Amino acid sequence: MEKLQYISQGFTQAEQESNIKNALDNGAKWVQVRWKNTPENELMRLCDKIKMLCLEYKSVCIINDHVQVAKDIDSDGVHLGLQDTSVEAARSVLGKNKIIGGTANTFSDFLRRINESCDYIGLGPLRFTSTKEQLSPVLGFEGYEEIIRGLQEKSMEIPKIFAIGGIVLADIGRLQQSGIYGVAVSGLITNKPSVIGAFRTALYENSTTL
Repeated sequence: MEKLQYISQGFTQAEQESNIKNALDNGAKWVQVRWKNTPENELMRLCDKIKMLCLEYKSVCIINDHVQVAKDIDSDGVHLGLQDTSVEAARSVLGKNKIIGGTANTFSDFLRRINESCDYIGLGPLRFTSTKEQLSPVLGFEGYEEIIRGLQEKSMEIPKIFAIGGIVLADIGRLQQSGIYGVAVSGLITNKPSVIGAFRTALYENSTTL
């Protein structure tokens, strides 16, 4: 599974398309289409375009929240927030071969996601970010380390965890040392897509996880 996720930004379809295309041009191999508070027909048009674009670039296309849209355009999968459709319900719609990721903020969230058999868990936020409305409590590095330590104490296998929330390049080493698999980045890549190469180099060359 790719270690760097780009979560799209943009208030309009044109902005979304431009930002995603820039990310793909700079080497993004995983795009999560996130366009909040927009009519579903407009979201469908965007997602359909992005799915085709990702096919062209041989990149993974994940849809944020909208299970039916993910099914209708035959995307690679869906990412679910804590208040969204359950993983079980999404799996029944999308089938066993699609990727389903889920958000977690607390240790109990994390255990819930493991029990739901998510393919990966987006854990955060690491620090404050203005990208997301209604931000969950900030974890900090210590929060990640505490959650992973809690799993180890229960002798539980550590799933694929993606850190999210204000991630910068300098965070990669410590995050990976704690057991984090990868990172999800939005604003930084939107504003400077050329950082993708450096992120991927850090994630893969310095990786301590498989």
